[in-house]
Amino acid sequence: MALALRGQRAVAILHFLCFLWAVFALTQNLGVPKPVRKEQDNTYGGPWKHLTFLNQVLQTILYSLCVLMDAVALCIPSQEKCVSCLLRPIRDFIFSAYVFPVGLFVAVAFWGLYAYDRELVYPRELDDINPSWLNHSMHTTILPLLFIELVICTHKYPHRLKGVLGLFFFAATYVSWIIWVYHTSGIWAYPVLEVLSPNGMVVFFFVSFSIMVTFYFAGEQLTKWLWAKRKKVT
Repeated sequence: MALALRGQRAVAILHFLCFLWAVFALTQNLGVPKPVRKEQDNTYGGPWKHLTFLNQVLQTILYSLCVLMDAVALCIPSQEKCVSCLLRPIRDFIFSAYVFPVGLFVAVAFWGLYAYDRELVYPRELDDINPSWLNHSMHTTILPLLFIELVICTHKYPHRLKGVLGLFFFAATYVSWIIWVYHTSGIWAYPVLEVLSPNGMVVFFFVSFSIMVTFYFAGEQLTKWLWAKRKKVT
């Protein structure tokens, strides 16, 4: 019992630290003064049209749920079952359908395009505007947060069709949003979209979604493999 409690406390501490970092990164991104923001951030939609920012919001929501569940389990154990039944399905769906595949895609796609031609995703002029640590907080440190959550907490994945449809709804909503932003302001959220033809854009979005679905399946299989192996050891 004492060992289980210590493990529960350790998980709660890790969740709280991840939550603090997610909130810090999010508020720092919002706190960059408008006069020094890149042109796209000063237009319609602000940072909300960037997938990196939306992913940070999703991670913050996820860890806020984790912290709340941990706090109830440690401080009000009599209410743990009730709160868990209410919040666990939401937490697990957000992680499985959104946070893991989208977060992994953000990191892989950003640094992949950056290595190929950084002007397509993060022009050199931004080096004089955004501090490098802020860039890494949105595109690099999201990876360890993903895998920390994968390792310390088991998540029940939804039915595969439900999970993929949830991811598709998110992706379709985001694509519709950035197209609307372009229609309204005349500026694409990412420079790479400026150099693509309409057909090229369709292919780009299709490939991007296919990669996200692949990452969804990867998260599902990693969860099954990791936690099945732990159950055997236990």
